[in-house]
Amino acid sequence: MIQAQTAAPPHAKVTAILLFTTLMWGGSFLFNKIGMREVPPVHFFFFRFALAALLMGVVCLPRLARLNRHIAVRGAVVGLALAAVNLTFVLGVSGTTISRAGYLNNLFVLFIPLLTFALWRERVDRVTFGGIALAVVGLWALASGGAEGFNRGDLLSTVCALFIAIHIIAVSRVLRDEDVYLVTLVQFVAVAAVGLVLCLILPWPEFTIGRAGAWSLAYCALFPTVICFTLQNAYQRFTTPTKAGLVYTLDPVWSMLFGVSILGERLTPRELSGCVLILMAVAGPLLARLYLEQRQRRLYRLDDAEGT
Repeated sequence: MIQAQTAAPPHAKVTAILLFTTLMWGGSFLFNKIGMREVPPVHFFFFRFALAALLMGVVCLPRLARLNRHIAVRGAVVGLALAAVNLTFVLGVSGTTISRAGYLNNLFVLFIPLLTFALWRERVDRVTFGGIALAVVGLWALASGGAEGFNRGDLLSTVCALFIAIHIIAVSRVLRDEDVYLVTLVQFVAVAAVGLVLCLILPWPEFTIGRAGAWSLAYCALFPTVICFTLQNAYQRFTTPTKAGLVYTLDPVWSMLFGVSILGERLTPRELSGCVLILMAVAGPLLARLYLEQRQRRLYRLDDAEGT
């Protein structure tokens, strides 16, 4: 697995690796959809994270001696948020197309400033408000464009975006200097525990995991879970949140391409326009922030040059 690096890698390498993670995350929409043809969503959710926890446990074997109550408590808190993310994710994907789910999940970028304003009164800029308004128009286009309108799966995918935002905020507020590998392991264990409780509470339907279901579980446990978390923890810190956010907006593009090319999904013109509007709503504020960051950096360089 990737080890933490002390020297900053080239920016092109960081961008390429983060792009690769978006491809794997986009693939998770496809493999969740395929796997849930054989395995019920909640059980797929449990099996995925039980396997991911097992794999991460093997990776963390040399570090387990450092696991303490502090890491366990903080990892469990963040893990509960991650459980909410992935439970609503599988329920959402099972009830709508992966093309629509991908774009709806991406709304987390707009939920983050709204939540930070509601909780800590952090200022929401005009560009973000514009993005939220554009997202509302995109949601309306999606709701009125499909044969079923804005269905239960779409609603759960939108709720999933809210939980993604909560998870990101929880990570930034709760975690500090803990071992990211051990924290990730505790998160996976917490998610698997939630899945186990749900499986014990809910009726256990009859199902058989065939080849497609097994491969889907293996992919989802290894690539978008263990590997993506490791790559994100190792490399995202070498770029700005704005640049990382722009890269992550490609997630729904991959999911739509997989849905159209492999599952044969088709979007009506209105649905497609809704997806484009949501992508613009998410990417627009990020591009504006990136422009402002670069402008401030140039001004700083000019001031520094004049001072010397």
